[in-house]
Amino acid sequence: MRNGQTRTSGRHKASEAVGLDCATAFQKMTLDSVAAIKAHHSSACAGDAEAVHQIRVAITRLRAAVAFFAPIVVDAEWRRLKEEIAWLNGPLGAARDSDVVVEYARRKRYRAWAQDMIGEQLDQRQMRDHRRLVRCLRSVRTQRLVAAMAAWIRQGPWLQRYKRRKHAEALQSYCAGELDRWHERLVRKGKRLKTLGASRRHRLRIKAKRFRYMLEALSETVTLWGRGEFHHRHRPAKRLQRALGDMRDLERFAGLASGSPQVENGKRGKKHPPGYRHRKEKLLGDAIAAHHDLKSAGVR
Repeated sequence: MRNGQTRTSGRHKASEAVGLDCATAFQKMTLDSVAAIKAHHSSACAGDAEAVHQIRVAITRLRAAVAFFAPIVVDAEWRRLKEEIAWLNGPLGAARDSDVVVEYARRKRYRAWAQDMIGEQLDQRQMRDHRRLVRCLRSVRTQRLVAAMAAWIRQGPWLQRYKRRKHAEALQSYCAGELDRWHERLVRKGKRLKTLGASRRHRLRIKAKRFRYMLEALSETVTLWGRGEFHHRHRPAKRLQRALGDMRDLERFAGLASGSPQVENGKRGKKHPPGYRHRKEKLLGDAIAAHHDLKSAGVR
């Protein structure tokens, strides 16, 4: 019975996807993101680190969808909303970064080094960043932003322009073409990953994250490939994003020691956390391997 239900559900999902157009698919993805922001709002205000992370993920998914469907949806209203999202992302990013470095400092491997080189400043910084975030999340400005995003998605100027088109491109062909383009760009930007500086690695990580999120969103909306083909593309993108993200977090954690009161007061100690160089080299190797697999995967 259960297998029969699964097959029926799969056929129903496929039939729904056939009837979708680009505008409807975009609306589904982005309204899901807005719903996630609302769902995690209260917990984030209560200091829940995971809720803060999930709001960040939801915003990134929304921005990825806008970038993916940019020829269709970008208009003057989106450019205004984009500026407001950047304002909200500031305190969200600061709080998330503080949560990550505090988690690093509490790991058994790094605990003694963090206490010796950084002291109590991390907890104080985390508290300050979360208080700033709570003020932002509870503000009228944020409430208006979330409402404006939902209204723009449902009935923004872009939708009227889209409806006036007589020969809109089919959803599946559009998605396949854009995924090809995103994949080629990601492979090209990571070609010299071993020698990329921190800022370029960061931009590559964002591209990998957006590619991963669009693969996930489209797998729930559009029937482009089988399950095996999806994982063949999704896994290396996710591995690349995570390896580069872990490297960035490690570098940020290590960098806190350089500006700490202990170092400024002449206190001696190891500049980098234990095993820093080896861990960084391993993460870079993981990222290079993931990029190689992504290059081999192709999009279609």
